[in-house]
Amino acid sequence: MADETTDNGTAPAAPHPVPQVHAVAGHAAPVPPAEPNPTRWGRVDEEGTVYVTTPDGERKVGVWQAGTPDEGLVHYARRFDDLRTEVELLETRLGSGAGDPKHALSTATQLRDSLAEAAVVGDLPALGARIEQVITHAEAALATAKQEREKARSAAVARKQALAEEAETLAAESTQWKAAGDRLRAILDEWKTVKGVDRKTDDELWKRFSKAREGFNRRRGSHFAELDKQRAGAKARKEELITEAESLVDSTDWGPTAGRYKDLMAEWKAAGRAPKDTDDALWQRFRGAQDQFFARRSAAFSERDAEFAGNAAKKEELLAEAEKIDPAANLDAAKAHLRRIQDQWDEIGKVPRERIRELDGRLKTVQDKVKSAEDSKWRRTDPEAQARAAQFRERVEQFEAQAEKARAAGDERRAKKADEQAAQWREWMETAENAIADR
Repeated sequence: MADETTDNGTAPAAPHPVPQVHAVAGHAAPVPPAEPNPTRWGRVDEEGTVYVTTPDGERKVGVWQAGTPDEGLVHYARRFDDLRTEVELLETRLGSGAGDPKHALSTATQLRDSLAEAAVVGDLPALGARIEQVITHAEAALATAKQEREKARSAAVARKQALAEEAETLAAESTQWKAAGDRLRAILDEWKTVKGVDRKTDDELWKRFSKAREGFNRRRGSHFAELDKQRAGAKARKEELITEAESLVDSTDWGPTAGRYKDLMAEWKAAGRAPKDTDDALWQRFRGAQDQFFARRSAAFSERDAEFAGNAAKKEELLAEAEKIDPAANLDAAKAHLRRIQDQWDEIGKVPRERIRELDGRLKTVQDKVKSAEDSKWRRTDPEAQARAAQFRERVEQFEAQAEKARAAGDERRAKKADEQAAQWREWMETAENAIADR
C-alpha cells in the first residue's frame, strides 16, 4: 500500500524514530540510514513519488514531500529495517526455543502476505526468503512440539494406566490394609500430577481408578467390621475366663489349680484379641488373678519347705542315734531302740523331696542291720531248719520236673514259669542250707 505525506507536508510517524538531523551550513544533514545504499533498492522521482525495486520491476510505495529525496529513501529504508528487525527477532526466539512456534508462524505468515504491499525500501527478495525460513522453522518446531506433546500424552496415558492397574490389583488382592491404603493415597497424589491426557481417555482411566479405590474401601470396611465382630466375641470369652480365674484365686488345691490356670492361659490365647481399648485392661485383670494365686502358692511352698527342712534336721538327729545301735551286743534292746526311733521318724513328717531317698536309705541300712542280726539268730535257734531245707529241696526238684515235662510237651510258657519257680525255691533252699552250715 502506497504511503502518503500528511496535509502539512511532513512524513507520517515511523515505527522507529526518524534519525535526528543536524544543521550544517544552514542545511539539514541526515544520519546515514540503516541500509548503506538505499538507492540500490529504490528511488524518489522529481514529484516525490517513492519506488522500491522488485524482481518484477519498480513498485510505488509512497510519496515523499517533507524533505530531500535522500531523506525520503532513508525514511522508507528505516521502515524496511523495522520489518527486518521483527524477522530477526522471530528467528532468535525460535532458535533459542523461547518463542512460541505457533505465534511465530502466524506473525511470519502475516509478514510474508503483507510484504508485496509493504511501504518500505530494501532487499525485499532477501527479506522474503528469510521470512520463508522462519515459516519453515516454525512449522518444523510446531511438528516437533506436536510429536513431543503426543509422546508426553502417550507417556501420561501409560502412567495412568499403570496406576489404575496397580490400584485394581491392590483392590482385588491386598490384605495389607494400612500399606495398601497409604499406597492408594500416594497413587491419587501422583495421579493429580500427571498431565496431558485427553479428556475422554482421562475420564475412562479415572473411572477405573475410582472404582478400584471404592472396591478396596468396601473390602477393607467389611474386613474391619468382621474383625470388630470377632473382637467383641473375644472380649466376651475373655471376660468369662477372667471370672473363672478370679474364682480360683483363694484355692489351696495347688496342683490341680495351677494346671487349670495353665489351661486358662491356652484358652486366653485361642480367644484372639479383644478391642484395642479394652484388651490390655482385660489382660491385666486375668494376669492379676494368676499372679495372686501363684504368689499365695509360692508363699505356702516357702513355708512348707522351711517346715520340711526342719523335719530333715530332726531326722538327721534320729539317724545319728540309730546308726549307733549295736544288735550284736543286745538284739532285743536294739530292736526296741529301733522301734522307738521309727515311731519318732513317722511323727516328724515329710522332708524336702530331694532328701527323701538319702534319709530313708540311711534308716533302712540300720533296719537291715537289725533284721540281719535277727534272722541270723533265728536260723541258729530254729529246730526245723533242716526240715525246711529239705522241703525247699523237694520243691526245687518238683518244679524242675514240671519244667522238664512241659518242655517235652512243647509248652515253653509253662516250662519257663516252672523254671522261675524252681529258681526261687532254689534260692530259698541255698539260704536255708547256708544258715545250717553257719551254725
